Amino acid sequence: MLLFRWAIILLLLFAGVCFAFYAATNQVKYKRLGWVVLKWTILAALGFFAVLIAERVL
Repeated sequence: MLLFRWAIILLLLFAGVCFAFYAATNQVKYKRLGWVVLKWTILAALGFFAVLIAERVL
């Protein structure tokens, strides 16, 4: 559980760094990479919380 939390935090931080690189360099590849990482991080977090909720219900 702690490992998953750290992974989500690090991936969100990585997405933020990508967006900062995009703001500094105006290269679209950083924005695209930031959106991809952010999208998959949010999907993974939703899956994690769905498992936690299902565990509480059952």
